[in-house]
Amino acid sequence: MSHAVRKTILITGASSGLGEGMAREFAKRGRNLALCARRTDRLEQLQTELAKDYPNSKVSVKALDVNDHDAVFRVFEEFKAEFGELDRVIVNAGMGKGASLGTGYFYANVQTAQTNFVGALAQCEAALEIFREQNSGHLVTISSISALRGMPRAMTVYAATKAGLLSLTEGIRADLIKSHSPIKVSCILPGYIRSEINEKVKNTPFMIDNATGCRLLVKAIEKEPVQSYVPTWPWAVIGFLMKRLPLKMVMKLG
Repeated sequence: MSHAVRKTILITGASSGLGEGMAREFAKRGRNLALCARRTDRLEQLQTELAKDYPNSKVSVKALDVNDHDAVFRVFEEFKAEFGELDRVIVNAGMGKGASLGTGYFYANVQTAQTNFVGALAQCEAALEIFREQNSGHLVTISSISALRGMPRAMTVYAATKAGLLSLTEGIRADLIKSHSPIKVSCILPGYIRSEINEKVKNTPFMIDNATGCRLLVKAIEKEPVQSYVPTWPWAVIGFLMKRLPLKMVMKLG
Protein backbone atom coordinates (compact mmCIF):
# COMPACT_ATOMS: atom_id res chain seq x y z
CA MET A 1 0.00 0.00 0.00
CA SER A 2 1.12 3.52 -0.73
CA HIS A 3 -0.67 4.81 2.38
CA ALA A 4 -0.13 4.08 6.03
CA VAL A 5 -2.28 1.24 7.34
CA ARG A 6 -5.31 2.58 9.19
CA LYS A 7 -5.54 0.10 12.03
CA THR A 8 -8.71 1.25 13.83
CA ILE A 9 -11.77 1.99 11.74
CA LEU A 10 -15.14 3.36 12.85
CA ILE A 11 -18.13 2.56 10.65
CA THR A 12 -21.63 3.95 11.18
CA GLY A 13 -24.69 2.10 9.93
CA ALA A 14 -22.75 -1.13 10.41
CA SER A 15 -25.65 -3.45 11.24
CA SER A 16 -26.57 -4.21 7.63
CA GLY A 17 -25.91 -3.48 3.98
CA LEU A 18 -22.74 -1.70 2.96
CA GLY A 19 -21.70 -1.00 6.55
CA GLU A 20 -21.86 -4.65 7.55
CA GLY A 21 -20.15 -5.72 4.34
CA MET A 22 -17.30 -3.25 4.78
CA ALA A 23 -16.86 -4.38 8.39
CA ARG A 24 -16.39 -7.96 7.19
CA GLU A 25 -13.86 -6.90 4.57
CA PHE A 26 -11.81 -4.83 7.00
CA ALA A 27 -11.89 -7.67 9.55
CA LYS A 28 -10.39 -9.94 6.89
CA ARG A 29 -7.53 -7.44 6.71
CA GLY A 30 -6.95 -7.63 10.46
CA ARG A 31 -8.23 -4.16 11.33
CA ASN A 32 -9.81 -3.16 14.62
CA LEU A 33 -13.42 -2.11 14.24
CA ALA A 34 -15.64 0.37 16.05
CA LEU A 35 -19.12 -0.45 14.77
CA CYS A 36 -22.30 1.46 15.53
CA ALA A 37 -25.92 1.44 14.40
CA ARG A 38 -29.43 1.55 15.80
CA ARG A 39 -29.99 -2.22 15.75
CA THR A 40 -27.73 -3.54 18.49
CA ASP A 41 -28.97 -7.11 18.19
CA ARG A 42 -27.58 -7.31 14.67
CA LEU A 43 -24.38 -5.53 15.70
CA GLU A 44 -23.81 -8.01 18.50
CA GLN A 45 -24.42 -10.93 16.15
CA LEU A 46 -21.90 -9.45 13.71
CA GLN A 47 -19.41 -8.91 16.54
CA THR A 48 -19.70 -12.57 17.56
CA GLU A 49 -19.20 -13.78 13.98
CA LEU A 50 -16.18 -11.55 13.38
CA ALA A 51 -14.56 -12.52 16.69
CA LYS A 52 -14.85 -16.18 15.69
CA ASP A 53 -13.69 -15.79 12.09
CA TYR A 54 -11.06 -13.06 12.55
CA PRO A 55 -9.62 -13.28 16.08
CA ASN A 56 -6.85 -10.82 15.25
CA SER A 57 -9.40 -8.04 14.87
CA LYS A 58 -10.73 -6.30 17.97
CA VAL A 59 -14.40 -5.45 17.43
CA SER A 60 -16.40 -3.10 19.63
CA VAL A 61 -20.07 -2.23 19.07
CA LYS A 62 -22.31 0.56 20.35
CA ALA A 63 -25.86 1.71 19.74
CA LEU A 64 -26.14 4.91 17.74
CA ASP A 65 -28.92 6.81 16.01
CA VAL A 66 -27.12 9.45 13.92
CA ASN A 67 -30.12 11.76 14.32
CA ASP A 68 -29.26 11.98 18.03
CA HIS A 69 -26.44 14.42 17.47
CA ASP A 70 -25.22 14.55 21.06
CA ALA A 71 -24.96 10.76 20.97
CA VAL A 72 -22.82 10.92 17.80
CA PHE A 73 -20.17 12.98 19.58
CA ARG A 74 -20.39 10.87 22.74
CA VAL A 75 -20.11 7.50 20.96
CA PHE A 76 -17.22 8.61 18.77
CA GLU A 77 -15.35 9.84 21.84
CA GLU A 78 -16.08 6.58 23.68
CA PHE A 79 -14.65 4.58 20.81
CA LYS A 80 -11.60 6.84 20.74
CA ALA A 81 -11.04 6.37 24.46
CA GLU A 82 -11.46 2.60 24.14
CA PHE A 83 -9.03 2.15 21.23
CA GLY A 84 -6.68 5.02 22.07
CA GLU A 85 -6.96 6.42 18.55
CA LEU A 86 -9.31 6.38 15.57
CA ASP A 87 -7.50 6.09 12.25
CA ARG A 88 -10.45 6.15 9.87
CA VAL A 89 -14.12 7.09 10.18
CA ILE A 90 -16.55 5.95 7.49
CA VAL A 91 -19.72 8.05 7.39
CA ASN A 92 -22.06 5.41 6.04
CA ALA A 93 -25.36 5.50 7.96
CA GLY A 94 -28.28 6.55 5.81
CA MET A 95 -31.75 5.80 4.52
CA GLY A 96 -33.64 5.87 1.23
CA LYS A 97 -37.24 6.72 2.17
CA GLY A 98 -39.07 9.19 0.00
CA ALA A 99 -41.51 10.02 -2.77
CA SER A 100 -42.18 12.71 -5.35
CA LEU A 101 -42.52 16.09 -3.66
CA GLY A 102 -46.07 17.32 -3.26
CA THR A 103 -47.57 13.84 -2.96
CA GLY A 104 -48.10 13.77 0.79
CA TYR A 105 -44.88 12.10 1.89
CA PHE A 106 -43.05 15.03 3.46
CA TYR A 107 -42.53 12.99 6.64
CA ALA A 108 -40.50 10.41 4.69
CA ASN A 109 -38.57 12.98 2.65
CA VAL A 110 -37.59 14.96 5.73
CA GLN A 111 -36.42 11.81 7.54
CA THR A 112 -34.10 11.07 4.64
CA ALA A 113 -32.87 14.67 4.53
CA GLN A 114 -32.16 14.75 8.25
CA THR A 115 -30.46 11.35 8.38
CA ASN A 116 -28.41 11.54 5.19
CA PHE A 117 -27.23 15.14 5.47
CA VAL A 118 -27.64 16.57 8.97
CA GLY A 119 -26.75 13.22 10.53
CA ALA A 120 -23.72 13.00 8.24
CA LEU A 121 -22.73 16.54 9.20
CA ALA A 122 -22.75 15.52 12.87
CA GLN A 123 -20.59 12.49 12.08
CA CYS A 124 -18.08 14.60 10.13
CA GLU A 125 -17.91 17.15 12.94
CA ALA A 126 -17.34 14.47 15.57
CA ALA A 127 -14.72 12.66 13.49
CA LEU A 128 -12.82 15.83 12.65
CA GLU A 129 -12.70 16.99 16.26
CA ILE A 130 -10.89 13.74 17.05
CA PHE A 131 -8.68 13.88 13.96
CA ARG A 132 -7.66 17.49 14.60
CA GLU A 133 -6.69 16.58 18.15
CA GLN A 134 -4.69 13.60 16.86
CA ASN A 135 -3.37 15.56 13.85
CA SER A 136 -4.09 12.45 11.79
CA GLY A 137 -6.93 10.40 10.38
CA HIS A 138 -8.91 9.53 7.28
CA LEU A 139 -12.51 10.73 6.89
CA VAL A 140 -14.57 8.77 4.35
CA THR A 141 -18.07 9.74 3.28
CA ILE A 142 -20.31 7.36 1.36
CA SER A 143 -22.21 9.40 -1.20
CA SER A 144 -23.82 7.93 -4.34
CA ILE A 145 -23.72 8.07 -8.13
CA SER A 146 -27.11 9.74 -7.78
CA ALA A 147 -25.34 12.79 -6.31
CA LEU A 148 -24.32 13.88 -9.80
CA ARG A 149 -27.79 14.94 -11.04
CA GLY A 150 -31.33 15.43 -9.85
CA MET A 151 -33.35 12.22 -9.75
CA PRO A 152 -37.11 11.55 -9.99
CA ARG A 153 -39.70 10.09 -7.62
CA ALA A 154 -38.37 8.36 -4.51
CA MET A 155 -34.80 9.30 -5.44
CA THR A 156 -35.34 13.08 -5.48
CA VAL A 157 -34.48 13.90 -1.86
CA TYR A 158 -32.03 11.00 -1.54
CA ALA A 159 -30.01 12.29 -4.50
CA ALA A 160 -30.11 15.82 -3.13
CA THR A 161 -28.72 14.69 0.23
CA LYS A 162 -25.94 12.75 -1.48
CA ALA A 163 -25.08 15.79 -3.61
CA GLY A 164 -24.93 17.82 -0.42
CA LEU A 165 -22.65 15.25 1.18
CA LEU A 166 -20.37 15.29 -1.87
CA SER A 167 -20.11 19.08 -1.67
CA LEU A 168 -19.63 19.01 2.11
CA THR A 169 -16.78 16.52 1.76
CA GLU A 170 -15.03 18.65 -0.83
CA GLY A 171 -15.43 21.71 1.39
CA ILE A 172 -13.85 19.85 4.30
CA ARG A 173 -10.96 18.82 2.10
CA ALA A 174 -10.50 22.41 0.90
CA ASP A 175 -10.42 23.63 4.50
CA LEU A 176 -7.82 21.02 5.47
CA ILE A 177 -5.68 21.82 2.42
CA LYS A 178 -5.73 25.48 3.35
CA SER A 179 -4.52 24.68 6.86
CA HIS A 180 -1.88 22.20 5.59
CA SER A 181 -3.44 19.43 7.67
CA PRO A 182 -2.27 15.81 7.25
CA ILE A 183 -5.87 14.60 7.66
CA LYS A 184 -7.11 12.78 4.54
CA VAL A 185 -10.64 13.05 3.14
CA SER A 186 -12.32 10.78 0.60
CA CYS A 187 -15.78 10.72 -0.94
CA ILE A 188 -16.92 7.41 -2.39
CA LEU A 189 -19.73 7.30 -4.95
CA PRO A 190 -21.12 3.76 -5.20
CA GLY A 191 -23.12 2.72 -8.20
CA TYR A 192 -25.94 0.24 -7.69
CA ILE A 193 -24.98 -2.28 -5.01
CA ARG A 194 -27.71 -4.60 -3.75
CA SER A 195 -28.42 -3.97 -0.06
CA GLU A 196 -31.37 -3.48 2.28
CA ILE A 197 -31.83 0.13 1.19
CA ASN A 198 -32.64 -0.94 -2.40
CA GLU A 199 -33.65 -4.60 -2.07
CA LYS A 200 -37.15 -3.90 -3.44
CA VAL A 201 -35.91 -1.94 -6.46
CA LYS A 202 -36.30 -3.94 -9.67
CA ASN A 203 -34.73 -3.70 -13.14
CA THR A 204 -31.85 -1.50 -12.00
CA PRO A 205 -28.98 -1.34 -14.52
CA PHE A 206 -25.50 -2.57 -13.60
CA MET A 207 -26.55 -3.81 -10.14
CA ILE A 208 -23.90 -5.92 -8.36
CA ASP A 209 -24.25 -8.07 -5.25
CA ASN A 210 -23.44 -6.74 -1.81
CA ALA A 211 -20.37 -8.88 -1.16
CA THR A 212 -18.71 -7.83 -4.43
CA GLY A 213 -19.67 -4.22 -3.90
CA CYS A 214 -18.26 -4.09 -0.38
CA ARG A 215 -15.02 -5.73 -1.44
CA LEU A 216 -14.61 -3.06 -4.12
CA LEU A 217 -15.59 -0.29 -1.69
CA VAL A 218 -12.88 -1.31 0.77
CA LYS A 219 -10.33 -1.63 -2.02
CA ALA A 220 -11.14 1.93 -3.12
CA ILE A 221 -11.12 3.34 0.43
CA GLU A 222 -7.71 1.84 1.14
CA LYS A 223 -6.26 3.91 -1.70
CA GLU A 224 -7.51 7.06 0.06
CA PRO A 225 -8.67 8.81 -3.12
CA VAL A 226 -10.13 12.30 -3.23
CA GLN A 227 -13.16 10.79 -4.99
CA SER A 228 -13.90 7.35 -6.37
CA TYR A 229 -16.70 5.63 -8.28
CA VAL A 230 -17.36 2.04 -7.18
CA PRO A 231 -17.17 -0.07 -9.26
CA THR A 232 -14.97 2.05 -11.50
CA TRP A 233 -16.47 0.35 -14.54
CA PRO A 234 -18.99 1.33 -15.74
CA TRP A 235 -19.68 4.14 -13.25
CA ALA A 236 -16.71 6.39 -14.04
CA VAL A 237 -17.92 6.54 -17.63
CA ILE A 238 -21.57 6.84 -16.66
CA GLY A 239 -20.71 9.55 -14.15
CA PHE A 240 -18.91 11.53 -16.85
CA LEU A 241 -21.97 11.25 -19.09
CA MET A 242 -24.49 11.99 -16.32
CA LYS A 243 -23.00 15.44 -15.79
CA ARG A 244 -23.39 16.27 -19.47
CA LEU A 245 -26.45 14.46 -20.85
CA PRO A 246 -29.92 16.04 -21.03
CA LEU A 247 -31.95 15.43 -17.89
CA LYS A 248 -34.50 13.26 -19.75
CA MET A 249 -31.74 10.76 -20.52
CA VAL A 250 -30.29 10.90 -17.01
CA MET A 251 -33.70 10.14 -15.48
CA LYS A 252 -33.63 6.67 -16.98
CA LEU A 253 -30.95 5.81 -14.41
CA GLY A 254 -33.29 6.75 -11.57
